[in-house]
Amino acid sequence: MKKGVHPQYFDDAKVTCACGNAFTTGATVAQIHVDVCSKCHPFFTGEMKFVDTLGRVEKFQKRQQKSKEISLQKQKVEKERVERIRPTSLKEMLDLAKKQASS
Repeated sequence: MKKGVHPQYFDDAKVTCACGNAFTTGATVAQIHVDVCSKCHPFFTGEMKFVDTLGRVEKFQKRQQKSKEISLQKQKVEKERVERIRPTSLKEMLDLAKKQASS
């Protein structure tokens, strides 16, 4: 091997999980911190739980909520547009304008 090109290799690198599990392996860094390991990952444990370390689930739920609010707002505007009274004659249009001016 060429000298000075390759990183230092640690045969006994310690891996520590957020659940408290720790084990050793070979790596180029002495200590590794992970969020999920085989002791706590839902695939290996068989438990139904969300593994959300970056807040992606909450972010998705916020987007869904905002989408529902926008949809309801659009429905309300459309309903108001449909309910608006359209004058059928010039007289009705002038009467409506007078009502709006006096309000």
